[in-house]
Amino acid sequence: MVGHVEWVQFAHVPHVPRAGEVVHATAPFEEPAGGGAVAAVQLARLAGRAGLFTALGTDAHGDASMSRLSALGVEVHAMRLADPTRRALTLLDDAGERTITTLGSRLEPRGGSGAADWSELGGLDGVYFTAGDLAALQIAREGSRVLVASPRAGAALGRGVRLDALVLSGEDEIELRAAAGVEENADVVVRTEGARGGSYRTREGRAGRWDPAALEGEPLDSYGCGDSFAAGFTFGLAAGMGIERALALAARCGAVCLTGTGPYGRQLDAASLG
Repeated sequence: MVGHVEWVQFAHVPHVPRAGEVVHATAPFEEPAGGGAVAAVQLARLAGRAGLFTALGTDAHGDASMSRLSALGVEVHAMRLADPTRRALTLLDDAGERTITTLGSRLEPRGGSGAADWSELGGLDGVYFTAGDLAALQIAREGSRVLVASPRAGAALGRGVRLDALVLSGEDEIELRAAAGVEENADVVVRTEGARGGSYRTREGRAGRWDPAALEGEPLDSYGCGDSFAAGFTFGLAAGMGIERALALAARCGAVCLTGTGPYGRQLDAASLG
C-alpha cells in the first residue's frame, strides 16, 4: 500500500447540520484513516501482513497513527515531515452515510532520493496506490506484479506509468473528473456504484458488471467501504484471480465494512474467505 493517512475524529449525528443549525453528536472516537490506512488494514487482514508507505507529521497524531496501524497488523514505512498530520472530521448520520471534512493539506510519500527507505517495496504481488509523487508511483510499478490506483492519486497518474487497474466511484464527481485523463494508462477501469454493484471495462474493450454482495449484518457505517473494496480487488488480482472473481471478493469486502462501526469495526479477513 502506498498512500495517505488522516487522523479522523468520528461522531454520530441524527443528520448532517443545516446552515446555522446546532446538532449534538454522540459516540465520538478517533482513528488513523483515509484511503491509504483503511486499504492497508484490509490488505493485512486478507493477506496476513501488509506494508504501508506513507507520510506523517512529526506530531502526536503522526505518532498515534503509526502505533495504531501497527497494532492493526500494518508495517508502517513513514516519511516524517515538519508539516502537521492531516486531520478530518467524519459525521455518521442515522442513514449510515458519512460526511467528511478534511483539515489541512494531505501529506504524500515521495520517491525521490533521500525521501524515504523504499527497499521493502520490491518483489511484491500487488500494490494499491492512493497518494504519492511520480517517483513513488514508478517505484511501486517496478516493485510489484500488480499495480492498482485510485484517481485521487492525482498528478502522479497519466504520465506513462501503466496501471493494471484504476478503481473509482462512479458516483463521485471529483474521482470521475480525475479519472478522465488517466484511464488510457489502465488495463482495466472499475467504476463502483454503491448498492447497485458496478461496471468495468478493459483496455481491449471487454466490459461487464458485478452485483453487490449480500450484507452479512445490518448496515451501520459507510466509511471505508470504497477503500476496503479497492483493497480487496487489489488482493484478488495479486492472488491470480480473474477480474470477475476479484470484483466479487472486492464487493464482499465493501459489504462487510458497511456492517461495522468505523473503518476497522468489521473487515473481511482470511479466515472468512472459505
